[in-house]
Amino acid sequence: MHKKLFIPGPTEVRKSNLEAMATPMIGHRFPEFVDLFKETVEKLQKLLYTNNIIFISTSSSTGLMEAAMRNCVSKKVLSCINGAFSQRWADIAEANGKVVDRIEIEWGKAVKPEMIDEKLRTGEYDAISMALNETSTGVLSDIERIAEVMKKYPDVMFLVDAVSCMSGTKIDVDKLGIDVCLAGVQKAFALPPGLAVASISDKAMEKAKSIENRGYYFDFLVMKKYYDKWQTPATPSISHIYALNHQMSDIIEEGIENRFDRHSKMAEYVRKWGNDRGFNMFSEEGYHSPTVSCINNTKGFKVKDLNDFLATKGAVISNGYGTLKEKTFRIAHMGDTQMADIEELLSWIDEFLSK
Repeated sequence: MHKKLFIPGPTEVRKSNLEAMATPMIGHRFPEFVDLFKETVEKLQKLLYTNNIIFISTSSSTGLMEAAMRNCVSKKVLSCINGAFSQRWADIAEANGKVVDRIEIEWGKAVKPEMIDEKLRTGEYDAISMALNETSTGVLSDIERIAEVMKKYPDVMFLVDAVSCMSGTKIDVDKLGIDVCLAGVQKAFALPPGLAVASISDKAMEKAKSIENRGYYFDFLVMKKYYDKWQTPATPSISHIYALNHQMSDIIEEGIENRFDRHSKMAEYVRKWGNDRGFNMFSEEGYHSPTVSCINNTKGFKVKDLNDFLATKGAVISNGYGTLKEKTFRIAHMGDTQMADIEELLSWIDEFLSK
């Protein structure tokens, strides 16, 4: 029996999106692909409120994180670490020979703008990296306040992992001045994994021109050369792009703001349910994620036992991540999940708790 996914990725995929992936194949140098690619990019620009380039990569989000480090860092990167996936930025930077400094923040807490300001005023850095929505802890940092700080340092690249929240919360890329904003399609986009997208600012493109050894597969300048022809340098997953284009049409039909509002309401519902049952949130008050709730397991049950029970209902949630395993549990409310799905899931968890 298929278990409906309430985990923070991959998420549940609607039948119509799976069917879109089965569209008959075309060549990636055909005029039909040019039309498909252009149409998809233009819809993504609407979603992100940007006129920036949108690269579509046949890779995981981690690939585009590596691309950002190789193309946008020459001097020193400041990595803001408040969970497992923001840590990945620093790991990638070091693996690519970049000089890294860290702001280490207690798991469950948000990145604060004053922390960044204090570091950047030294003039030591040419980039900062952060996870907007830290999947491991369910924390959404205040990107608008951070963006105000970043505007004081126009030469510093602003690199943002929006992996688990893009298309689930508003990210006004141009207003915020984000230089690289990236995500994978297997989370709030609700598509099968295998494709990643990123908005790339003109400033980031200029920075890439000054950097040697940008790599091969993720060289922004090569990618831009093909992007100008509405193509990709290497053969992409055309099937995924068909599905992404289809899903973007549905997102626009739902209403982009309506989609964000749906995510917010589901998150609020889960938090209220948790509080009413005597749980509390692991994430810092005021910084709760709209796409994944990380809840302290104050009742001390085994999350594995809960998932064994949920499997009999055809559902699965996520255990805590890393050191938070069994101490917390995570419920994703993202993608095409509807309020009725969340209500049903929580009724099943209530049934488990009553036993």
